[in-house]
Amino acid sequence: MSDFSRIEDLRRRVQKDPASIAFAQLAEEHRRAGQFEEAVDVASAGLAHHPAYLSARVTLGRALLELGRLDEAAAEFEYVVRTAPDNLTAVRQLADIHQRRRQSTNESKSRQPDLTARAVQVDGTMAFEPEAPPPPLDPAPTPTPAEASPPSAEELVIAELEEWLAVIEAERSTRETEHVHSR
Repeated sequence: MSDFSRIEDLRRRVQKDPASIAFAQLAEEHRRAGQFEEAVDVASAGLAHHPAYLSARVTLGRALLELGRLDEAAAEFEYVVRTAPDNLTAVRQLADIHQRRRQSTNESKSRQPDLTARAVQVDGTMAFEPEAPPPPLDPAPTPTPAEASPPSAEELVIAELEEWLAVIEAERSTRETEHVHSR
């Protein structure tokens, strides 16, 4: 069955019964097909009937992430993690969001215009000519660990998520090892 016919079949099922849990599969098919707005619409409508359907929330979060709607995506993944702390997909997606935010903050700082430029007149038109950079300052002494600034809230959250992920992966590995040895 093609992606289009599978989507159409699921769409008919959901239209016939708007409270059907088939909405989750339909939203996921839209997401996989790159139809992120449709995935968001379908998942949101279905979650109005089934707010605790975690896999639909993960699908919604992934579609929102693809659309660059980081805050909304984070809210969905945080809901899933609060409800199911061992949901690795949600934990990883939250870590990815925090990483994207950190990169975005660093990139925006590096793209800020040079505010030391001055206007000069060239052939009757205004132009900007950068001023000479100020002389380098004496480097500040490297702070000792006791003097170092505390980590930001975002850094603490990322560290906590990474620790959490490591614990979950270790538990999963232990269970898999026990399963293999029990055979």
